[in-house]
Amino acid sequence: MHKRILPVVALGAAATLGLAACAGGATESGTDGEGQELTVWIMKGTNPDATAFYDKVSAAFEEETGATVNIEEIQWADAHDRFVTSIAGQTTPDIAETGTTWTAEFADAGALEPLDEYVDAEKGLRDDLVEGLAVAGTYDDELYGMPWYAGVRSIVYRTDVFEELGLEAPKTWDDIVTAGEAIKAAKPDMLPFPVAGDAEFQVYPWVWGAGGEIATQDGDEWTSELDSKESQAGIEFYTGLATEYGFSSAGATTWKETDLRDAFTQGNVAMMLSGSWTPKALIEANPDLEGKIGAAVIPGEDGGIAPSVLGGSHLSVFNTTKNPDLAWEFVKLMTTGEFAEQWSNETGYFPGVQSAMEEALASTDPLVAPFAEQMVDGGASVPVTPNFGAVQAKKTTNSMIQAILSGQKDVATATKDAAAEMTELLNQ
Repeated sequence: MHKRILPVVALGAAATLGLAACAGGATESGTDGEGQELTVWIMKGTNPDATAFYDKVSAAFEEETGATVNIEEIQWADAHDRFVTSIAGQTTPDIAETGTTWTAEFADAGALEPLDEYVDAEKGLRDDLVEGLAVAGTYDDELYGMPWYAGVRSIVYRTDVFEELGLEAPKTWDDIVTAGEAIKAAKPDMLPFPVAGDAEFQVYPWVWGAGGEIATQDGDEWTSELDSKESQAGIEFYTGLATEYGFSSAGATTWKETDLRDAFTQGNVAMMLSGSWTPKALIEANPDLEGKIGAAVIPGEDGGIAPSVLGGSHLSVFNTTKNPDLAWEFVKLMTTGEFAEQWSNETGYFPGVQSAMEEALASTDPLVAPFAEQMVDGGASVPVTPNFGAVQAKKTTNSMIQAILSGQKDVATATKDAAAEMTELLNQ
């Protein structure tokens, strides 16, 4: 069966296993790369100070191994097609950042090197991996994506509005409704909790929070369970924030997450689901929000934590590389120790290894601690199959939500249709 909730093993000895890089960020290596060059593709835009970071990591790697690194930044929008073309033409880089929903697809295409042998050779590293990222990077029981960085969505809300109205961060679904109704009554120009219709990862926490599933696997067969009683209850609640309680707007039916964040920065939204990487950007877009933003875990129906999609990226080694051992040394350098921590600090994402997450997990920062708790206790993965990309391309989940929000279909019909389409796509 598909594993849904992916709790991270608590920090303990892993934090002191010596995985941190030695002076200058380099890890000890017996690999001789003198005169060799690695080509690395990294997605553009995640790190605002990427050039300085790349210079530092490249210098450390050359000092450690003697090899040089050619890091090329790729636009996210163009990346998938470029990967597909390069895989077909056997022109892939030595190493590349692969999104968590792509790794299984590229592994299934036979383009990636398995990394288990390398990971298991590093004492304690296997247990140090953030489990949700490791699961997403595993295909046919082999690890093809080394966890690099991760982000998770939680509730982001206006603390000043909540304080003014005597409200507390919601701990149940009923609390969301209670807060929303108070905000709607006191501030009619503000959307209490808009439902963005073109934002797939906003949907799944409510499915999981009601005890439902996106899809489950039995042998080689996948079955979508978006139309199960539990999933329908979660989707009914989520869409009901708009259709029943009026916490959203008709315009939000076509919103993407970026539209949701824009509305928040304009002061028009009181609560929303948003990523751990966004609070800083929200304040940069509107400095008046400084000190007025809080975060809270997404509650399950009756409390606890509803799982939220653990997004992020892996570093993968492509099988066209001439020196997989050298490629692994670069992957290890980037994903563990000093450089993992530096990347996390500069981007606002969490590291892919727990030992580098120690500071975040111990944080009392109200814009860090709830996201860290969500990631550790409620980080989850979409179905790990190369065919899930087809589901996303078809926008199966988004179309379902939009049909409900627009009144074209009721929840029962929309979920039944979506489940049938998803099941067909997952088994192609």
